[in-house]
Amino acid sequence: MVTTVKSFFRTWRSSLAIGFLAISLSACGGTKWGFPYRADVQQGNWITAEQVARLEQGMTREQVRFVLGTPILQDIFRTNRWDYVFYNQPGYGEPEERQFTVWFEGDVLVRWEGDKQPNRQPFQSNDTGSVDETEARAAEREDDTATENISREEQVGPDTDIGINVEQPQRPQIPGQTNTEPLR
Repeated sequence: MVTTVKSFFRTWRSSLAIGFLAISLSACGGTKWGFPYRADVQQGNWITAEQVARLEQGMTREQVRFVLGTPILQDIFRTNRWDYVFYNQPGYGEPEERQFTVWFEGDVLVRWEGDKQPNRQPFQSNDTGSVDETEARAAEREDDTATENISREEQVGPDTDIGINVEQPQRPQIPGQTNTEPLR
């Protein structure tokens, strides 16, 4: 009986050692464990298609700066050109780089060109939903609007005068207070 217990513990100990060795080796081979954490690196100006659509020839530098933001690259040797560069290196994934350039003559925007710009901000997801859902939501909104208009007519009636921007009665003034308008 003593020999069977010894052989049992010997077998158990060797299987435990083999199991520990197998787990240790498999842990060394994994690359997608989520650590160490690799942060996303974003540099430059994120320009959307909406911002590009707002550009017009003849805009001043200040107007372009208001629409697109301050450019990352302003070449001191070519003051008539502003370069907007965006670079994004996700922690795990492929890097993304976009370029956009505007040219001026004097202080007036003449032309612009660059990569195709996205229709979304960086924090918005790419999936905007299916066309069917969008159409269904639009139809629901139209139905809701029609219902609101009908109920408004029923409440007021077609011949009732509706006062828009009707003057409010004067509020009593507190002594020492010069302005009676409420703070907004």
